[in-house]
Amino acid sequence: MSYRIGMDDSLLRRTCAIAGEFLASVDDRPVFPSIAFSDLVQALGGPLNDEPIDAEQVIAELAQHADPGLVASPGPRYFGFVTGGAVPAAVAADWLTSAWDQNAGLHVLSPASAAIEHVAATWLLDVLGLPASASVGLVTGATMANTVAIAAARHEVLRRAGWDVEAQGLQGAPRVHVVAGAEAHASIRSATRLLGLGASTILYVDADGQGRMDPAMRRTNSRRTASPAKWP
Repeated sequence: MSYRIGMDDSLLRRTCAIAGEFLASVDDRPVFPSIAFSDLVQALGGPLNDEPIDAEQVIAELAQHADPGLVASPGPRYFGFVTGGAVPAAVAADWLTSAWDQNAGLHVLSPASAAIEHVAATWLLDVLGLPASASVGLVTGATMANTVAIAAARHEVLRRAGWDVEAQGLQGAPRVHVVAGAEAHASIRSATRLLGLGASTILYVDADGQGRMDPAMRRTNSRRTASPAKWP
């Protein structure tokens, strides 16, 4: 059996076997690798080849040289960050997604992808108890989720002030005030920089031990100072 660009059945089966070997090892392997970063770069790097290399050799060498630097984050002993292993169905679906190689940017490019996104959005609204008419955006992760949320808020706040930010930009626009909890994720600052709102202008509200904003507590203009912010 052969596939386009020479992707044959043996390559996919070998790749699946390598993945299975890794997942079977996460209970016993060190959670964090001990290999030096420079050693990883040296093993994985080197000059580019002038001629193509067999696909199975590429995968074999990638697995061999990357393995010593892999973190056992899918395993039960990883507590480093708010990450975790994907459930089996998600891993399998991700493999299918890569093999299908669909462009989900437009309906005409992949009706199946558009339908999957539509169904996922419908289910999400139902789970959260939101109106069925609400818009849903699928993003790459928490950082882009915060960026999209702040962009939507910026658009709406300026719309109410009679300013079309998409057409007119931010130059000359009414000032937008961003309020965040003192324990807000760093991506909030990244999003305000990206969206032209300015990270240093964020108005922070003190938070309790659970990271929740408490309107009754002191409002500060920096996580590093207790001086009151100048509120409009």
